[in-house]
Amino acid sequence: MHSRPRYLPWIVIVLLTLSSMLSACGQKGPLYLPQPDQEQQEREE
Repeated sequence: MHSRPRYLPWIVIVLLTLSSMLSACGQKGPLYLPQPDQEQQEREE
């Protein structure tokens, strides 16, 4: 006899995936790459 259902690993995977997706919603910060400083641009030229 099986002591645990076969779908238990899938439930764990789904819960971990959902929790990671929900925790990522609260990340803050710029959604774009910041422009390099003028000094860096002059050095590269």
